[in-house]
Order: sequence, then structure tokens, then C-alpha cells
Amino acid sequence: MEKLQYISSGNSIEEHISNISTACKHGVKWVQLRLKKYSEKEIKEAALEVKSITKRHNVTFILNDYLHIAKELNLDGVHLGKNDFSVLTAKEQLGKNKIIGATANTFEDIVNAYNQGASYIGLGPFRFTTTKENLSPILGIEGYRNILSEVNTNNIKLPVYAIGGIQLEYIPPLMETGINGIAVSSLISKSENKKETIRQIFQQ
Repeated sequence: MEKLQYISSGNSIEEHISNISTACKHGVKWVQLRLKKYSEKEIKEAALEVKSITKRHNVTFILNDYLHIAKELNLDGVHLGKNDFSVLTAKEQLGKNKIIGATANTFEDIVNAYNQGASYIGLGPFRFTTTKENLSPILGIEGYRNILSEVNTNNIKLPVYAIGGIQLEYIPPLMETGINGIAVSSLISKSENKKETIRQIFQQ
């Protein structure tokens, strides 16, 4: 699995799609379309457009939530929030070969997702982030270190990605905690030079 996942953000659907396109052009190989407060028709149309972009750039494309759209469009997978469908439900609907990511905030969340057969974990939030409402308790470096230690002690073989308010300077200490990679949104979306920001992320 790639070390970097870009989660789309923007002030409009067009901005989400544009940001994904830019990320793909500059080397990001795994993207998640995350649209909230839009109609299912709009989300499906956006997903179709993103599927075309990611196929052209040979990029893995997963959709946040909306299992039925991911299934209908035969996308690479989904990412599920803590209050979305269960991983088991997603596996039943999408099939065992699709990527199913699960959000976690605690070691117990990871165990639950692992037992249901999740493909990877988005563990967070690292810091406060405006991208997400109803934020779970913030973990910080120490939180990741403690949870990853429990994951290793219990021999849980599941990729874990840090997420939530990650800036460039935090990437090296985060990687030292034992996580497999990072998921970023605003870091790329709000950058005035996305190409350079993506280069720096990979460098870190």
C-alpha cells in the first residue's frame, strides 16, 4: 500500500475534483474522494469523473462512505467512519478484493476493524483539524506511540495511517512512531504550490 493518501477537500465539488487531478499529476498514487453535504446524484457524478482521472494516472481511488456508489461504479474501495457501515457489511457488499479502510481513535477500534477484516486503519486525529466535524479525542505523537506499541505487542498485521491536521514538520516524528503512512487533506488542498508540497511530503 502507498505511504501517502490524499483525501479530497475544497469549497465545491469542482474544487475537490481539481485538487485530486493536481495530486494525481504530481505523483500521488492513492486518493479518497470525501464529499459531505451533497446529494447522492452529485457524489456519483463526481466519483465518475474522479474514476476517469485516477484511471488515466494509474491511481488507487476509494470513496468515503457511500458503499452502493462504490459498488455500482466498481471503485477500488471505500473508507468508513466510526459511525458509518461496519467493515463486515462493506466486505459483503463490495467483495473481499476491494480496499476497505476504517477510522480508529483507540486500540480497541483497531482490534474491532482488524477482526472484521479491514484493509487498513486511518488512526486519528493527530491534531485539531477543520476538515472534520465531531472530532474524536486528539492523539498527538504520544498517542500514536502508545497505540502502535499495543498493535505490535498483539501482533496485529494491519497498515495504520496517521490522519488529522498533519503538516510537513510533523511527518518525520510521526513516521518514527511505527505508522505505515499518512493521510493528508488540507496540507495539499490549501497549498499555493501543490507540486512542491507533494514533493516535500514524499521527501519527508
